[in-house]
Amino acid sequence: MLRGVLGKTFRLIGYTIQYGCIAHCAFEYIGGVVMCSGPSMEPTIQNSDIVFAENLSRHFYGIQRGDIVIAKSPTDPKSNICKRVIGLEGDKILTNSPSDFFKSHSYVPTGHVWLEGDNLQNSTDSRYYGPIPYGLIRGRIFFKIWPLSDFGFLRDSPNGHRFSDD
Repeated sequence: MLRGVLGKTFRLIGYTIQYGCIAHCAFEYIGGVVMCSGPSMEPTIQNSDIVFAENLSRHFYGIQRGDIVIAKSPTDPKSNICKRVIGLEGDKILTNSPSDFFKSHSYVPTGHVWLEGDNLQNSTDSRYYGPIPYGLIRGRIFFKIWPLSDFGFLRDSPNGHRFSDD
């Protein structure tokens, strides 16, 4: 009897480890569901919206200008940020101070991206901490799940003029 109970217990532990490894690989390499918080991506993504983030793009360097990404915060590695890619390596970015008084140019170095929130007046982003390393990107958001009234693919940036090659 003890042998049968031990056998079932070890089998259950083995299946749990197997399925745990499969789940880990799926969430790490394929994607997962994410809840975004904060006002920085309004109106595209509202506070507490639930979105799907795919992770294949970051593994194959498929991130493009205009994509919305989840990245590790460069100022707090325990938290994630949700921002739009404004510039890729080698791009020249026109940056403004919060007062819109002083404008300057920044260059995105090799292996980095420039991220900004859609809500420029209420976003802590690359204008504050500079370009971030490509390795901090966790995934690309492309589909909104909740609220159901906004279910579907994400819309373009309200700041589309920021992508010009000037």
